[in-house]
Amino acid sequence: MTQAKRVLEYLESGKTITTLNAFKELGITRLAARVYELKCDGHEVKKNTITVANRFDENCSIAEYYMEN
Repeated sequence: MTQAKRVLEYLESGKTITTLNAFKELGITRLAARVYELKCDGHEVKKNTITVANRFDENCSIAEYYMEN
């Protein structure tokens, strides 16, 4: 199974995914590249920009991808 297919199945199950989730749960380090491939294949992957605290308790913005069911 390709990494893009793994991400697609994850998103189609109704879950959201961030780069950290992708690494921990799917072993994928370049999530944005896999999302780009899915979009090129015609899948409607959406993105929210969310604010989280990093390890130094500083706010930073990250992408959270999802698909509408």
